Amino acid sequence: MIIKTVNGKTPKIPEDCYIADNATIVGDVEFGTSCSIWFNAVVRGDVNSISVGNKVNIQDGAIIHCTYQKHATKIGNNVSIGHNAIVHGCVIEDNVLIGMGSIVMDNCVIGSNSIIAAGAVVTQNTNVPSGTIYAGVPAKWVKDIDTSDFAGEIERISNNYVMYSGWFKEGN
Repeated sequence: MIIKTVNGKTPKIPEDCYIADNATIVGDVEFGTSCSIWFNAVVRGDVNSISVGNKVNIQDGAIIHCTYQKHATKIGNNVSIGHNAIVHGCVIEDNVLIGMGSIVMDNCVIGSNSIIAAGAVVTQNTNVPSGTIYAGVPAKWVKDIDTSDFAGEIERISNNYVMYSGWFKEGN
């Protein structure tokens, strides 16, 4: 793993977090407890700050960045960021699933209990209301989460990633 200080800012990572061997975390980054950062993921707090809540998983190949002198990145609790997703200079509230290969651009707010579908592109300045599913390019409202089959998925995925990280910490 690469953990690097940039401009005097060193990542703060609690001991109970799992960091894959080839993950990269640099600069002004702070994680909550029970997080996991998976293979080839990059969390780059070099130009602004990145704060990550508790029980967040940043899956393989995902990129978390921010915007110089404009937008920090804030990720709440119980968030799953799918494989190869890009989260850039935005706010992700609690209990959110960011789907595989999706992109969340600058100055977006993803409301709590929401899902951004795989491959979606949430364009700059978009406000995704709590409890919704957004999909497509550009991402648009698809349906409310309480009327879908996805109601328990966000919590299930987050809990599974805590379990998976335990397998790697045990050295299996």
